[in-house]
Amino acid sequence: MPTRSRYVEVILVVFGAYSVGLGLFQWLAPETFFDTLGAFGIRNTHYIFDNASFELPLGLLLLGALRWPSWQVPALAFATAHWALHTLSHLIDTNHRAGATVGWLEFAALAISTGWLAVALWFSAIRR
Repeated sequence: MPTRSRYVEVILVVFGAYSVGLGLFQWLAPETFFDTLGAFGIRNTHYIFDNASFELPLGLLLLGALRWPSWQVPALAFATAHWALHTLSHLIDTNHRAGATVGWLEFAALAISTGWLAVALWFSAIRR
């Protein structure tokens, strides 16, 4: 179905670009990343670099799945699992430096985003 295929493509582009951008942000400006998005606990630049080394390849994998459609199900399954675990982590720790409300909003945004990925995974899997 064309609209389902288009939805999958949009999700691959949006989440792929997001992960590449986030990974580059973490790698090139870890202090700024921590001060703006990652303000949980005490800054640990090594862990920020570790996360960047995950986000960059994840984004490239999602973008690669646009070129190689056989990658779509595995790429989306991996991304959905990552986002689901990230969502769980934000449910467990909502203590953002800007306040618990920000932590809960981040949790909600991650949960919604995980749902979008899961739908794309479903559409991609049933297309096969």
